[in-house]
Amino acid sequence: MKNLTKYEGIIPAFYACYDEKGEISPQRVRKLTQYFIDKKVKGLYVNGSSGECIYQSVEDRKIVLENVMEVAKDKLTIIAHVACNSTKDSTVLAKHAESIGVDAIAAIPPIYFRLPEYSISKYWNNISDAAPNTDFIIYNIPQLAGVSLTPKLYSEMLKNKNIIGVKNSSMAVQDIQIFSALGGKDHIVFNGPDEQFLGGRLMGARAGIGGTYAVMPELFLQLNQFIEDREIDLAKELQYVINDIIALMVSCYGNMYSVAKEILRINEEMDIGSVRAPLTPFIESDFESIRRAASLIQLTKEKFIK
Repeated sequence: MKNLTKYEGIIPAFYACYDEKGEISPQRVRKLTQYFIDKKVKGLYVNGSSGECIYQSVEDRKIVLENVMEVAKDKLTIIAHVACNSTKDSTVLAKHAESIGVDAIAAIPPIYFRLPEYSISKYWNNISDAAPNTDFIIYNIPQLAGVSLTPKLYSEMLKNKNIIGVKNSSMAVQDIQIFSALGGKDHIVFNGPDEQFLGGRLMGARAGIGGTYAVMPELFLQLNQFIEDREIDLAKELQYVINDIIALMVSCYGNMYSVAKEILRINEEMDIGSVRAPLTPFIESDFESIRRAASLIQLTKEKFIK
């Protein structure tokens, strides 16, 4: 049986860190990594959706991962999302990730063209072959990728010994139950949608990877602890407040990640730049919602953190 304990817990999705010119800032990447170490999260999911990966070059993504690893190696579990639309670029990133010692690589299916399942499985297996000594996590996010991970496709992928599980970001929480049953005890399902962390954990997810964890890691750590302690009423109450915070974050004109980065600046004095076009920065009329979200995070920490 595989030892998956290093993946069990709260794993924030790492945000893209830019300088004033909109280029990757190694210094800010390292600073954000140390922030997560200080918050005592389990690990980091690097170069995924929250990392704006589809708007970054292969070299950009190498720079981000190298600087994360410089600070976090042997301190946090690191999962590197390596998917690009071409197998060629994806395998380059997979080889690079393995060469610097990440714990796992992950990949969405190729987007735009609606490929048959046999093409998707070949794509994932080719990526895994490029990092033969590294765990592999499938990233299921059909609402953005346009392709769903079906039980048939997952069963096919489970033939690959490096597959350890799924980051499931579909909105149907039942999918977590299905993938948990198919994978069994040797595999792990990560809850994706932050708004249903409680539901996902109760349906079989053993960990979570999320795009809003970074602005409120303490709240998700506490929520996970409530679940572990079977304090479900408290977990429900905290999940509902977290959902109110997320609702404020996505209500703005600016992209949610620009909002998240401003919340980090307000609450943590953490400046990691804005977002890369075509993502839209927040605008002046967003400030009220941003300030309310930042304040609600602080008030909720005071109320729930033991």
